[in-house]
Amino acid sequence: MITRARLHEIIFEADTPLGKAFDVVLLIAIMLSVTAVCLESVVSIRQHHGVALRITEWTFTILFTVEYVLRLASVRRPLRYAVSFFGLVDLLSILPTYLSMLLPGAQSLLVIRALRFLRIFRVLKLAHFISEARTLKVALAHSGRKIIVFLGTVLTISLIIGALMYMIEGPGNGFTSVPESIYWTIVTMTTVGYGDIAPKTVLGKFLASFVMIMGYGIIAVPTGIVSVEMASAMKNQPISTQACPGCSRDGHMYDAKFCKFCGTKL
Repeated sequence: MITRARLHEIIFEADTPLGKAFDVVLLIAIMLSVTAVCLESVVSIRQHHGVALRITEWTFTILFTVEYVLRLASVRRPLRYAVSFFGLVDLLSILPTYLSMLLPGAQSLLVIRALRFLRIFRVLKLAHFISEARTLKVALAHSGRKIIVFLGTVLTISLIIGALMYMIEGPGNGFTSVPESIYWTIVTMTTVGYGDIAPKTVLGKFLASFVMIMGYGIIAVPTGIVSVEMASAMKNQPISTQACPGCSRDGHMYDAKFCKFCGTKL
């Protein structure tokens, strides 16, 4: 009988031949399942091989469901794993197939399984990549409030400029309402420029030019905020790829004796 510790070693660790083989097979299965989902969206392929693709989809879903249950059974704190990033990704990677029985087409969301490829850094023991990913995560978390304030300011500016453009151009030139004008402002400010609405008057073109130039400066602000936070978050401490037997989370220091998330002995 396989013990919980042994099951955890096979499913969450890649130090043993069996554990590494499990992860490699899992990654191949994820790749094949995502490929099947993408192929099913092609009409010509679906018409000729739709049944086979659906069978393949359900087969992988059942396998991933069993794997998800085994992951919960192999950790001491199943709820902690269930609400973790990878726990939620594992759950979301199987739900669309079951939802497709109620909502046709929901199986297209199975491409969420591609997020599970992030485990490849742990499987291949690429600790440096994990360390860099953690740095980016910390930087984004610390930048959150600044970016929210910045986006609030941008939306306020878009509201004011949209109202001005509606007043200047009016319905006769395509600016049929303030919301429509705000849409034009956002599209122009972000330099997307769909071209479905364009100012016709001299004053409107002048305001549009101002919005375009301002857009370049606005795009640079979030980049600067995140860059500063990344510089302050960077550390040279080595990161281990070992997964905690209690909550399954990794990212511990090489000399760590206990999990920094749940306190379980490593």
